[in-house]
Order: sequence, then structure tokens, then C-alpha cells
Amino acid sequence: MAVSSDTFIDNAKVMAKGQVTIPKDVRNILGVTNGSHVTFVVEQGSVRLVNSAIYAMQTIHREMGSVGADLTEDDVMALVEEERRGGNRAHSG
Repeated sequence: MAVSSDTFIDNAKVMAKGQVTIPKDVRNILGVTNGSHVTFVVEQGSVRLVNSAIYAMQTIHREMGSVGADLTEDDVMALVEEERRGGNRAHSG
């Protein structure tokens, strides 16, 4: 159900094992396809569903703002892997 050009509401049914089909319009906006990972961000009783790859890159940018050149390629890969696993690492900043 459309609310405006950049905001809309859609619904999905939760199945027995907690599975939900992400509506096509939402998948398109998130840029997720078969095999993509999504991240659930829970804040004060609300949940945002985001593309995990984009979320990891945003997290990396935040980290780089505080530590800059100190991040090695291994650090970046570890951070991406942590985000994929749903890590809840506290960010300093």
C-alpha cells in the first residue's frame, strides 16, 4: 500500500518457523536478491531491515572516521564477517 513516492507500507505473514517473504518492492529498494543477506537493526522497540553489505560498508565508514588508516584489510574483512553473523559489537566514537 503506497503512502508516498519514497515511503510506503507493506505487510508479510510470519510462517511457522519465523520465515517471512520480503515483498518485491522492499527487496528492490534494499537491493537484495536470492542469496543476499539482510540485517535486522533493533532500536527502542522498532526494527529496520537493511542490506547487510550496505550496512557493513556504513559501519566501516564510521570506524574509519575514528581510526582512519589504522584499519588493515584483515580488520575490514573481520568487521564485514562480524556484521554478517549479526555481531553486536559496541562502536566507539
